[in-house]
Amino acid sequence: MTATPFPADAIEQANRDLAEAGPETILRWAVKRFHPRLLMATAFGVEGCCVIHLLAGIEPGVRFINLETGYQFPETLALRERIKTRYGIAVEYVHPEQTVAEYEAEHGGPLHGLRPDQCCFDRKIRPLRRALERIAPLAWISAIRKDQTADRGKAGVVQWDAKFGLVKVNPLLNWTKKDVWAFALRHDVPYNPLHDRDYPSIGCWPCTRPVAPGEDDRAGRWAGKVKKECGLHVIEQQDGGGI
Repeated sequence: MTATPFPADAIEQANRDLAEAGPETILRWAVKRFHPRLLMATAFGVEGCCVIHLLAGIEPGVRFINLETGYQFPETLALRERIKTRYGIAVEYVHPEQTVAEYEAEHGGPLHGLRPDQCCFDRKIRPLRRALERIAPLAWISAIRKDQTADRGKAGVVQWDAKFGLVKVNPLLNWTKKDVWAFALRHDVPYNPLHDRDYPSIGCWPCTRPVAPGEDDRAGRWAGKVKKECGLHVIEQQDGGGI
């Protein structure tokens, strides 16, 4: 990917300047600074749908992708079409090189139960890296909140993502779950109906279950395992540079 003159000290300054800003302000900054080489990766959670809603009013020409692992819920795939109808935004699917059938045949069955980290790496991380090489963005937008996991709690509103070699912008970082749902309902944002069936966090169907009352919102992801992240938002040690 081609570098851009946005050094580490500029990232740190932007993070300080935007640390207390609202999502719309943060997104307007990102669009002004990086569009048309700005990318949003969405899993179609309610947070991501709120960001799509905001970007539709700021710059609908931002590139949107979804990592279509082949294991997504039908409700998730249907939401992509509802978003297209509502906003005129066609989220691009990024697929692994192998279909689910080919992948499971190679490994003698599904890996998601036995080696979930490998499955996530093969069906999410690798396809995203190939997409980034093809699209060559300078920055990407996520819809993470810092109260979701320990890794996400370490994130900045603007940060250097050493894993993918990009500036990462997290406009909803300081929002709570309550903030997200208040916005979604106030603006009639399309969202996954699984959220109404006790799925606060939605990933691939084999590794996602509804949560019981009193459980953490991410208790339904890789239930029974220490794993709580697919790897996209795990913060790696930085190498001291910006871009």
